Amino acid sequence: MSQIEEVSIAKFKHLVSERALTGETMLLNMGPQHPSTHGVLRLLLELDGEVIVNCIPDVGFLHTGIEKNMEAKTYQKAEVMTDRLDYMNPLGNNLAYCMAVEKLVDLDVPARAQGLRVLLVELQRIASHLVWLGTSGLDLAAMSMFMYCFREREQILDIFELVSGQRMMTTYFRPGGVWRDVPVEFEKAVRDFTSIFSKRIDEYEKLLTKNPLFIDRTVGLGKLDASVALSFGVTGPPLRASGVDWDLRKARPYMGYEQYDFNVPVLKDGDVYARYLVRIQELRESLKIVDQALNKLPLGPVRSANRKFVPPPRSEIGVDMEALIHHFKLWTEGFSAPKASIYSAIESPRGELGVFLEGDGGPKPYRIHMRTPSFDNLSVLSQIVKGHLVADLVAILSSIDIVLGDIDR
Repeated sequence: MSQIEEVSIAKFKHLVSERALTGETMLLNMGPQHPSTHGVLRLLLELDGEVIVNCIPDVGFLHTGIEKNMEAKTYQKAEVMTDRLDYMNPLGNNLAYCMAVEKLVDLDVPARAQGLRVLLVELQRIASHLVWLGTSGLDLAAMSMFMYCFREREQILDIFELVSGQRMMTTYFRPGGVWRDVPVEFEKAVRDFTSIFSKRIDEYEKLLTKNPLFIDRTVGLGKLDASVALSFGVTGPPLRASGVDWDLRKARPYMGYEQYDFNVPVLKDGDVYARYLVRIQELRESLKIVDQALNKLPLGPVRSANRKFVPPPRSEIGVDMEALIHHFKLWTEGFSAPKASIYSAIESPRGELGVFLEGDGGPKPYRIHMRTPSFDNLSVLSQIVKGHLVADLVAILSSIDIVLGDIDR
């Protein structure tokens, strides 16, 4: 027995089979620096030849302590750290946190800000799915998919940079609204993207959906039963690909999602191919929401007028001494939140992203905890890879679409 096997058995003795203890099966480390694990993840595999007997995910290699660090900052300053959680969904992380703060202090959000939030988080959902689609294709040797998907993602990141000055870590949403109104070039940039994206999705499907090699590598692999998915707390596309119609945008609408006409893609096969089809359909549905949000984006303010929690507009700071003082006090001392606790959740590209937020009456949160979808979705991996070949593991893991920054907090 190798030294790696001895260390692994010592750490995971209660999880490996008796055959591993006697040396009948082999223990193999996949990671934690494997290029196809979609983050710094270690998988301990128990193998019988090339067949997977057991798979134990080992997380924590990317731990940042973000939640505890946020508790040491004021409510406003803590938000910048949410961008670094699921780094494929920074705007979604911003939204989940801002909604939690707004719920805790009972802060209103103007209609225009709500419309901008919906529009931008749906663009973020598209960008996230494009990264998943491109890297998943790359994992299965469909190299062209990676280039095509990142071509469209660049357009979305250009839009983010246009409105916030940053391509990824935007911190554009703020408690009570957004940082500032979008520039005049915004509408054209979004329409330039929406006018071509539907045809681009058609291109993706022509490359993969009926490709016999892709079908052979995905159909029937990693089947996830609905009851198992629910028992593990799986949410997002993996849950909907297993036949469960659950999307927080429909089930518990927020930010005015009840005003938008879109469908929730649901399939029943629960395999890698079904999870691919669900995300392809979600690209089309998100595109519909972006078009609707842009067409009916109302005029008006983009930040709440409640000066107790929201800094004054920058235009007032140079001409109004009270505005300058208020701005200074909010960014140095922060605002006090009531002694209470709340939970707020959104539908991220990976599933339910929830924020538990507790205040103690001071300017800093007493407790912040994130309910992230990647953690629960990864936990089901050990159930859906058993009996498959090692060669199929990358496709199955990829189909779950985890982000390790979403897990190691």
